[in-house]
Amino acid sequence: MKLHLAAALALLGLAGTARAQTAAQDIALGDSAFTALDAHAALAHYQAAIALDSTNYEALWKAAREATDLGEAAGFAHQDQARDSLYRLGEQYATRAVQANPEVAVTHFTLAKALGRAALALGSRDRVKYAARVRNEALAALKLDSLDDGSWHVMGVWNAEIMRLNTFTRFFAKTLLGGKVLGEANWENAQRDLEHAVALQPNRIVHHLDLAQVYADVGDKAKAREQYNLVLSLPATEFNDRNYKHEAEQALAKLQ
Repeated sequence: MKLHLAAALALLGLAGTARAQTAAQDIALGDSAFTALDAHAALAHYQAAIALDSTNYEALWKAAREATDLGEAAGFAHQDQARDSLYRLGEQYATRAVQANPEVAVTHFTLAKALGRAALALGSRDRVKYAARVRNEALAALKLDSLDDGSWHVMGVWNAEIMRLNTFTRFFAKTLLGGKVLGEANWENAQRDLEHAVALQPNRIVHHLDLAQVYADVGDKAKAREQYNLVLSLPATEFNDRNYKHEAEQALAKLQ
């Protein structure tokens, strides 16, 4: 019996030794999983890093990124409860990342993206409550790094989503919710900001997808078609790229 107990304790000791690695090592494992487009594994590794170092801003923003991407994938699969839970998790990690290091653009961008994705899952009136926070975080990121393509993307989508609200909802937001900043949104800014994101990172599928949608909204079907076709032709390099390609296929089929 004692021998069995000793063996069991030895095995536990080996397991503990195998697990006793640094946060940096867990982040590196997460990065490998991210490159392999395995968001579930990446999130688990970043969470392991956070468990070892709760204020590690790199682990926090990367965990936020993966949670947000997984939430978006759940939305594509119509798994609304999982989507909302993952978006909340992404927002929590991103908020902590900004608190841990507000001097780097990526923490603010990740929070802007997490908030923006969560907002898009809400109804119009609830969505506008997020608008100022999304914009503020994206602008904070751009102040720190004017070449951050993700933040230009967020700003482009922010303008587009405000313009997609009906006139009454925008009026309601500006007057009753005090959202005066919504009055600054316009289609020209949406197009300009997304074109800038594309110019900075022309191989990112999501930039082309959202730019295509803006072109379609303003009635430029030729440019919309061109962008949708680019979405279909580019290689998938990010977790949700296959979902974006499917969305582009559907939108292209409806584009007359």
